[in-house]
Amino acid sequence: MRRALPGGFEVDDDRARLDLDAIHRFLSTEAYWALGRTREVFEQMIAGSARVVGLYAAEGEQVGFARVVTDGVWVAYLADVFVTSEARGRGLGLELVREAVDNGPHARCRWMLHTDDAHSLYRK
Repeated sequence: MRRALPGGFEVDDDRARLDLDAIHRFLSTEAYWALGRTREVFEQMIAGSARVVGLYAAEGEQVGFARVVTDGVWVAYLADVFVTSEARGRGLGLELVREAVDNGPHARCRWMLHTDDAHSLYRK
């Protein structure tokens, strides 16, 4: 799946396209829930995820990410969602979550999320 967004951005669930260095750097240094997460643990989490969705700028730079963990039938968990500060304020986080949750193969699952912030984004 590859979907164009306004402003030249796009979401894509191609694992081979992920910039693992950029994602790990953001999560381990800027995301309160993943501070200090090692690269080894990060790579295991990506490998064990049912789906990953990247958000990319027009130049192909990774500017956002989300991953899905699920039993594939009943329950799904949305994890590690972020949009870089440079790309925020354009509705891209909403589109990233929409792609991961509503447009993915697990849309019929009951979704769970744990967050200390961004409640208004996920409520939509």
